[in-house]
Amino acid sequence: MMVDGFNAAEKHQSQIPAMQLLVAMGFKPLSQDDALQLRGGRQRNVVLDDVLAENLMRINGFAHRGKEYDFDLEDAHEAMRRLMPTPDRLKGLRGTNQDIYDNLVLGTTITKSISGDSKSYSFRYIDWENPANNEYHVTAEFSVERTGTTKTKRCDIVAFVNGIPVLVIENKRPTESLKKADSQLIGYQNEVNIPQLFHFAQLLISMKRTEARYATVGTKRQFWQAWRDEEDSDDAIAPLINRTMTAAAKTAIFSGEFASAAGYFDTLAADGDRAVSEQDRTIFALCRPERLLDLIRRFTVFDGGVRKVARHQQFFGIRRAMETVKQTETNGARKGGVIWHTQGSGKSLTMVMLGRSLALDKTIRNPRILIVTDRDDLDKQIKDTFKSCDLEPVRATSGSHLLELVENRAPLVTTIINKFETALKHSNLADDDPNVFVLVDESHRSQTGRYGGHSQFATKMRRLLPKACYLGFTGTPLLKKEKNTMSTFGRLIHRYAIDEAVADEAVVPLLYEGRLVEQQVTGNVIDRWFEKISEGLTDSQKADLKRKFSRMDALSKTGQSIRAKAFDISEHFRQHWQGTGFKAQLVAPSKAAAVRFKEMLDEIGHVSSSVIISPPDENEGNEDIDQESKDTVRKFWSKMMSQYKSEEEYNRQTIDAFKGSGDPEILIVVSKLLTGFDAPRNTVLYVCKSLKEHNLLQAIARVNRLYEDGNTEKQFGFIIDYEGLLGELDSALTTYSAFEGYEAADLTGTVHDVREEIRKLPQLHDQLWDLFKSVRNKKDMEQFEQHLSDEAVRQDFYGRLQAFSRCLHVSLSSDKLLDVFDDAKIDTMKRDWKQFTELRRSVQLRYQETVDVREFEPKIQKLLDDHVVALPAEVIIDVVNINDPDALKAVVGETGVSEASRADRIASATRRAITEKMEEDPAFYSQFSELLQETIRAYRERRLSEREYLGSVVDLANKVARKDRGRDVPESIRANDDAQAFFGVLKNRLSTSEGKQVGEDETAALTISILEIIKEHLIVDIWSNDVAQNNLRNAIDDFFFDVLRDEKGIDLPVEDLDDIELKIMDLARARFAG
Repeated sequence: MMVDGFNAAEKHQSQIPAMQLLVAMGFKPLSQDDALQLRGGRQRNVVLDDVLAENLMRINGFAHRGKEYDFDLEDAHEAMRRLMPTPDRLKGLRGTNQDIYDNLVLGTTITKSISGDSKSYSFRYIDWENPANNEYHVTAEFSVERTGTTKTKRCDIVAFVNGIPVLVIENKRPTESLKKADSQLIGYQNEVNIPQLFHFAQLLISMKRTEARYATVGTKRQFWQAWRDEEDSDDAIAPLINRTMTAAAKTAIFSGEFASAAGYFDTLAADGDRAVSEQDRTIFALCRPERLLDLIRRFTVFDGGVRKVARHQQFFGIRRAMETVKQTETNGARKGGVIWHTQGSGKSLTMVMLGRSLALDKTIRNPRILIVTDRDDLDKQIKDTFKSCDLEPVRATSGSHLLELVENRAPLVTTIINKFETALKHSNLADDDPNVFVLVDESHRSQTGRYGGHSQFATKMRRLLPKACYLGFTGTPLLKKEKNTMSTFGRLIHRYAIDEAVADEAVVPLLYEGRLVEQQVTGNVIDRWFEKISEGLTDSQKADLKRKFSRMDALSKTGQSIRAKAFDISEHFRQHWQGTGFKAQLVAPSKAAAVRFKEMLDEIGHVSSSVIISPPDENEGNEDIDQESKDTVRKFWSKMMSQYKSEEEYNRQTIDAFKGSGDPEILIVVSKLLTGFDAPRNTVLYVCKSLKEHNLLQAIARVNRLYEDGNTEKQFGFIIDYEGLLGELDSALTTYSAFEGYEAADLTGTVHDVREEIRKLPQLHDQLWDLFKSVRNKKDMEQFEQHLSDEAVRQDFYGRLQAFSRCLHVSLSSDKLLDVFDDAKIDTMKRDWKQFTELRRSVQLRYQETVDVREFEPKIQKLLDDHVVALPAEVIIDVVNINDPDALKAVVGETGVSEASRADRIASATRRAITEKMEEDPAFYSQFSELLQETIRAYRERRLSEREYLGSVVDLANKVARKDRGRDVPESIRANDDAQAFFGVLKNRLSTSEGKQVGEDETAALTISILEIIKEHLIVDIWSNDVAQNNLRNAIDDFFFDVLRDEKGIDLPVEDLDDIELKIMDLARARFAG
């Protein structure tokens, strides 16, 4: 029995199933034609104007002296005018999007006059409180005109609330990468594409059946996230994806390009229920109306102008917190507790979003929110974020000011932790309002014992605010002893541990290496050590390095220890990280040691560094309080103050420089900047100080932030431990004194032994070779290149080589490599890496691919320079210009390359030329595209020899270059290239009512007439002028009816007529700028 299987196409696997689920959740489907009609027939317009006007009148009303009134159409149009960004109100993508967001969330006011009494009444664009009171639409293949042109970009799915486009979806087939979909949606936001759609968009999703990622406008690609739902079940989703659609819904969905898919989905439904996919889970979680509106309103923030939408842990952490605070203790106070979200997962934004949720909650009367942080830079973020709920935060400038604000019942106050401490000391006031919420960022709690940890802080706070609700936020797990005292103030509300954040790719995993250096080195020990750290230097550079090291021999024992570590750090960074765009932090044991590390790194001269410390203190903790150390620190501090004038400016400039791409490469710190400091480039942490528990966790989290910038993508953070804090990392973390205060389960996935990564090398090496199993002669590079002729196989090869490259770099940067493999094995892998890298360059040239620079990461190049044989500088692929006969001859005459390789280069260049020119003459270029495909197929199937293949491809390239149409062009248009292009649209499409095909000469004459009509109607900027385009379309339409049908008796079905007219308009747009 013959059974038709599944169809793997994008529309069958992702796009139509997404539409079906959205419809089942309450979105009304619109066909492409209906959607365009509701946009006023203008592809530049992205709002469904009439839908918006109708809904604004329906969801708004006002009361005057006890009587209810409706707003009228004029009011709706006035509100719409305020929402639409006119040219004078545009502020770029982000600014315009934020203005529209604020309007959508806050609404506007409309002035009405009743019996001479004039008043302003609030007016909503969306009913946030009652999601079901809004109208939802969805359409597919949504074409939008690009800026300054009539060419369009087409979005796979767009969904609307009250006619406003809030959701944009990009679908992919199961075999395609979602990175491509993310990049498409990011690209569409550019000023030259369709930014007008993204002025309104609130949520963006890229999806395929097996995976989905979401973001918002302006989100960089590395921050697109998967959603993991804590509440939904497949049982709730299955009935929706298998619900029978109404006839009207089917007609709307299976229209236009989707009409041919209707039968497939009818059969799919008849054969039984469809299984719930990851795509379905994401759509259900993010797009059901009440959840979609909640995400937009309560879980979107603007952080320094950058729009951010909640990650799943922030969303559910806040949900759990809101459920908790609605419960009360026996004394009437609301229940509180702690949210533990691991560092790097957006804890500060979670605080702000929770504050806003409390402010927006109608069941909490007059909430007062006090946000206590240990960071000045959170204040601006907090201020921006609360703008969209009409709250203006007040910053407490002192302890007494804070007391004054509490007494005056200020609704939103921000303060720094030490001001709260001062206020607590001086207050006799007791404010017993249970609607006071104190949100505390507790990253401070472990730096010193000064503030007393969770329970003591809560106890002190209760003196001032006995019934306030205490909500603590921490980025590190609770110690066992803290868990025992939690009952004094609440419970653990929500946890998002390190292993979860790594699995979600919200942070990068951390690789740990214990690295001990010889501090008093003599004889052959120093020679071996020098051989290792000076790899890649010239003989004279090596001699200079050794001389500098010897000069420091007279140092004290402490000095010797710093010296040995400084040399090791300098050369480790130089060999493996310099020039990559990544940076490092060095944690020194004291201020004096920090300054000495800097002096020694400067003396060595291979890496740049800066020191950031607090001012000198007579009673430095943990320092040798010898006079020399004090003098060293004071001297350094004086120098910094004369250079920067103030401590604040010194901190700001040093931190900004470290966050940027230039110097310093290494930032040396003591305890400052181990918390609350994000520099995503920071990738390596050199630990030269004994740290434990929270301090150690907070230090290592400095290098777990995501970072991607063009050529550079961060895969791991690296912890290089010179203090032996975690030894060889060969037992459970809690067995080391540094982490003994924690529960083992809370530290799962905190750090990984670098040897785990090194052990993956052989498998990645084997996977690379597995791709070439079928290559008979492993010494014949031509066979390897022919094996990579298929693009999918090439992409697989590039992916495998990239994975092997990254792992090899990590391995070569570690001292532990020789613990795992012997020299012979390492040499084999290095040699193969070089061989496969050469192969990649060669096939990229052969198949005319542009180089993805990320594949040639600078650190891999660095690795080559130091460890293998240096390759020549990066070669940019020189694309063959088929219009230049000399360039073609040069490729044909190349020596040292096979004829097949030369033919492949020319074929790839010809294919590119065809693709670029296709819109200007579809009939001509489609014909040659098919001929080229057939020629390549004939060679792959061995029906053509290499020589015949090269000859055929050169012949095709020449014909494409000179637009050789052969002899089948009528005489009347032979010298007219424009007419020949339009002739291609009409050829073989016209026949009389008796079924007789119209001859080529007559078709050519009709083509000339159409061309004259087009040229008569061409005006300046026609393609951005809807009226002028309609005039042209109508003139062509008249010609078809009046001349073709009535005069010539040529019979054209309406669908054929529409298709030909569309192609003529597209061709006119491509060929005539207007």
